[in-house]
Amino acid sequence: MVQTIRQLSGWAVVFAWMAASLGIGVTGCRSTSALSPAEAAGQHLYSIRCSHCHEENDLRLKKAPPELHGIFERKTLPSGAPATDAEVRRGVLAGKGLMPAFNGRFTEEQMAALLAYLHTGARSRISE
Repeated sequence: MVQTIRQLSGWAVVFAWMAASLGIGVTGCRSTSALSPAEAAGQHLYSIRCSHCHEENDLRLKKAPPELHGIFERKTLPSGAPATDAEVRRGVLAGKGLMPAFNGRFTEEQMAALLAYLHTGARSRISE
């Protein structure tokens, strides 16, 4: 957890540390008591790097990106590739179509945390 927090910057570090210490979600709305420290760090990364397209689509993309929650419960990814850590990692790092490449934007530890979070099938925020 400490090394993951070091990868974050400024107030994000303080907030992530406080959230993990207090057992509250990084969104402030949901308990992360069931999430491991790596999963909680992955949840934070998902909320700041992925959710604006894959949940909220606040970029108003004409073709909404695929839902990622429960991605490992399926046999294949939306691309048709097997739903494995290696394929998800490849897709995130290389990008495809409208999905930008995140190569060089995540450390190995951050990528592992993101995958750990995606394996939980959890949502980064509460949907009302």
